[in-house]
Amino acid sequence: MKLRNFLLTLSTVFTVSAMFGQANILNAKSPQEIGVRTAAQIAVDNDKPLEYGYVDDRDILYSKMVWEKIVLDERANFPLYYPIDTNNIGSNRRSLYDVLMKNIKNGRIKNIYDDSYFNGKRTLKDIEYALVKTDTTELGIEQLNAGEELSPEYIDRRELTAADIKEYRIKGLWYFDKRQAELKYRLLAIAPVAPDVNFIDSDQPDLVPLFWIFFPDAREVLHEAKAFNTENSSMPFSFDHLLNSRRFQSYIYKEENTQGDRAINEYVSDNALMQLLESERIKDKIRDFELDMWTY
Repeated sequence: MKLRNFLLTLSTVFTVSAMFGQANILNAKSPQEIGVRTAAQIAVDNDKPLEYGYVDDRDILYSKMVWEKIVLDERANFPLYYPIDTNNIGSNRRSLYDVLMKNIKNGRIKNIYDDSYFNGKRTLKDIEYALVKTDTTELGIEQLNAGEELSPEYIDRRELTAADIKEYRIKGLWYFDKRQAELKYRLLAIAPVAPDVNFIDSDQPDLVPLFWIFFPDAREVLHEAKAFNTENSSMPFSFDHLLNSRRFQSYIYKEENTQGDRAINEYVSDNALMQLLESERIKDKIRDFELDMWTY
């Protein structure tokens, strides 16, 4: 009986591995068949995001809302950043920003917001000014001054791409579930952050969140999109798994507080080291609550 269970588990692992890897790559008769799953694979596919369990408000003994920055030039966060050049890579490999933008444009992510409090909804048209900079060259201005129609080659268009994304900002809730006696984390919102497109070529452009997404709205599309696994390319991580399991390096830049949820740099200014230490202090305060639950 044990051998049977072992073989069943082993076959399931290999089936799932085949789904997650580049489908049909070893059985394809032509390049067009690579990545196309067979009817049998589709029939057994039950690949969905792991549902969140229901948590009653009465079961939350303690909670703390925090905002974090995921800086993309740190090696641990490269799976969220790359690939930035999609001209010479397969269509199954895309950065997190490209996945978000594609699904906003095709309508699968229906709601985007002004801020992390979800106060105002925005549309793709509303955020175009933050994504694209259109300018007229000097020759184009001369052409307009001469009363001529502006030629397309004199229009300078600069659009933000995945290469311009510098960080992600996330909002999440740490809470202690008294039923399971465990400290847990729930990701609630995510925002890509890039330089202001109007000043992107300056020496030190300001970084601005382009839009905020309510994370549960995007879980389906983020589960379908895969991030590269450096240890085993046949088992890539979904972006949903990568973010929910906190497989990234981040630091807290704000916590909910009585001063209107002010950010750390508002009360610890001009000192990056002290800001980082304050971030660590907030982390320790959250961790210590769970440890203190078992201290008698």
